[in-house]
Amino acid sequence: MALDVETPDPPELRDVDPNEYDDAEIVGETDYKRDEISTLLNDGAWQQAWDIWAEDTDLEETDYEVVADLNLIRQFDFFWDSFADRVGYHAPGIPEDWREREYHSDLDSWGSVSSINAELTELGQIVCEVLKDDYIDWESDYEPPDDLPDFD
Repeated sequence: MALDVETPDPPELRDVDPNEYDDAEIVGETDYKRDEISTLLNDGAWQQAWDIWAEDTDLEETDYEVVADLNLIRQFDFFWDSFADRVGYHAPGIPEDWREREYHSDLDSWGSVSSINAELTELGQIVCEVLKDDYIDWESDYEPPDDLPDFD
C-alpha cells in the first residue's frame, strides 16, 4: 500500500548525546556529524528515503494525519556512529500511556499506535540505509587497540 501525502521537510537534527535515547547506544567518542547529515538530507537523501518508505508503508492516511498533527517527523534524530561505521537514528513514537495522557483525539486503538510506531521505526531505518548506501563515503575513524589478541 502506498501513502500518498506531501513529503514533509527533513527533521532538524538536535545536539543530543544519542546514549540518552532508550533505542540507541554509541560506544566511544565520536563526531556525530549532524551538520553533514543534515546537509545530505536536504540535498536529496530525505526525499529518496521518503519515496521508498511511502511506496511500501502500511501506514494509513488517517494515522499519518496523527503523525503530522503531533509533528513526529520533526522529532527524528540521525547521527554518525563511527565505531559501528553506520548512521544511527532515534525514531519518535507515541508513548505507552497515550490513553491516560489523551495524547491525540484521533487515536483510538493500540493497533493505530503500534502501526505508527513501527512505521516510524521503518522510516528511520530506510533513511539510514539511503544515507549510508548512496550519500556517505566517510571512513570510520575507529582504530582498534594494538593489543588485541591474534586469532590466526
